[in-house]
Amino acid sequence: MSQPSKGSPLWRPTADWSRLRLRARILRQIRGFFEARGVLEVETPLLAGATVTDPHLASLETRLGGPGGRRLFLQTSPEFAMKRLLAAGSGSIFQICKAFRNGEVGRFHNPEFTMLEWYRPGFELEQLMEEVDDLLQLVLGGPAARRRTLAQVAEEYGGFDPHGASAQCLRQRAVDLELSGLPDLPEDDRAGWRDLLVSHVVEPRLGQGSPDLIFDYPVDQAALAEVSSDSGAPVARRFEAYVDGVELANGYQELRDAAELRRRFESDLAERQERGLPSVPVDENLLAAMESGLPFCSGVSIGIDRLVLLAAGAEALEDVIAIPVDRV
Repeated sequence: MSQPSKGSPLWRPTADWSRLRLRARILRQIRGFFEARGVLEVETPLLAGATVTDPHLASLETRLGGPGGRRLFLQTSPEFAMKRLLAAGSGSIFQICKAFRNGEVGRFHNPEFTMLEWYRPGFELEQLMEEVDDLLQLVLGGPAARRRTLAQVAEEYGGFDPHGASAQCLRQRAVDLELSGLPDLPEDDRAGWRDLLVSHVVEPRLGQGSPDLIFDYPVDQAALAEVSSDSGAPVARRFEAYVDGVELANGYQELRDAAELRRRFESDLAERQERGLPSVPVDENLLAAMESGLPFCSGVSIGIDRLVLLAAGAEALEDVIAIPVDRV
């Protein structure tokens, strides 16, 4: 069976050995995939003096003991440190490591999880999407991915425009679709109503039959991605991968402008203050690395636990993690 019975002692793992062996095999496959492509495996610290400013992510923090003890953060991803390596001339790199996000517990979330992240200097976003597709076919054994814009799937599955619709139109669409338990969002919260429609109406229908690579996101969701107007209206040069309705990967054509990144950090901090969230320090080491010259590159992260879950046909992360957070 995939997990112990309810009466099983709490010291026992929740995943059975067949799934833990599958996990080990997938990790070997991933390392072989990158070795064959000449991508260097690296390690960066899990602890850092700064962390992500994104108001939607909460970091776990601790203090370094001894004289002059410092406030440190467990990293939500290895992105900032890996970009310092890129700026120092590493070339193509990948990392498999633990990442931490406070408060994320559920069927597809564990506050401590395993992440695969890699960066490809010289790659356009489309080239990285192709590489993600190759990796998913190797590990999951399924067909090639479809590539569609967020606007295409939003119109097909939800009947709304994620880029141009007003807050009132998006809210009315949510009412028309009879979304149960509508949140108490302000009527003029355009991004909130859009994200509600995407998460509740669009995402569950993605990746059915074959993976979906969804690209061209709204500018306010650029995060650390470049913004481009090459095809008309500005869009964030990022993509997400979905399999069976599960978000699996998040990739960017990476922003290289340190001044723009600082502006985005400051905007995040202002939003944190407005929402009463804890303030966090800006990563000055990352900004300095970018000022020295981050190469043109694209990068992506994949949740290993979710990847194993999909490969195993499991129901929840506890079925593929040896010891989830409720047993530590």
